[in-house]
Amino acid sequence: MPEGHSIHRLAGRHRRLLLGRHVRASSPQGRFAEGAALIDGALMVGSDAWGKHLFHSYADHPGGDPLVLHVHLGLYGKFREGTGEPDEPRGALRLRLVTGDGDDARWLDLRGPTACELIAAPERDALLARLGPDPLRRGTDPGPWLARTARSRAPLGTLLLDQSVVAGIGNVYRAELLFRHGLDPHLPGRETDPGALAGAWDDLVRLMRGGVRSGRIVTTEAEHRERPAGRVRRSDAHYVYGRAGLPCRVCGTEVVDGELGARRIFWCPVCQPPGGGR
Repeated sequence: MPEGHSIHRLAGRHRRLLLGRHVRASSPQGRFAEGAALIDGALMVGSDAWGKHLFHSYADHPGGDPLVLHVHLGLYGKFREGTGEPDEPRGALRLRLVTGDGDDARWLDLRGPTACELIAAPERDALLARLGPDPLRRGTDPGPWLARTARSRAPLGTLLLDQSVVAGIGNVYRAELLFRHGLDPHLPGRETDPGALAGAWDDLVRLMRGGVRSGRIVTTEAEHRERPAGRVRRSDAHYVYGRAGLPCRVCGTEVVDGELGARRIFWCPVCQPPGGGR
């Protein structure tokens, strides 16, 4: 499932593609036909993200009040975009947005999302109220995340995947953030040093902003890579995620894995000892 940096990156791409333009909307698959009809001919006035949720805002449509297109890609959803007249739709195409004509056309296709729905602004606000703070939104206050974590008996590795606690983190950022700060994934949130949590938040903001810029999750420092210079190879991008059985890049101990929060997690038993982060 795409993590938050990917969704924010998509929101930016969609702004550049469609913002300030009237769109022709259709649902070749038919599952979103009613929603597409409501925004057909409408003006896109916004595209943003919160965690793993993407939102388009549309005005100047027959219904009057602004409408919000809410998309959650889930495991299988994917956007595809392009310029010029799009090809004839094929397969399970949930939504197609087109603006302009001929060589000046711009288009956006959506396939396989978990959610693709039109909602009113109050419904969007209610959805956002159920989500934790998003590290990628400018000016976000980490206070609610710190407070929820400090009260919880749940392990850190579980809390980081709980979108009501912090929005946008997935399995990769979870494992890598815990490693970078020497935090035991199994340590209860309420036993974690508040200073360590605050430092982890600041680091998370930096890492995820880097992900938005590059479109990749890179969490290693140059001195810990096999090839320190040049573009970071995929094999050098992570400290522990996907590296069970391989030596830790920092101490050489074998990276281990297990299940936590119904997802597979990776950690170094030396760099992240039991109780690490108290």
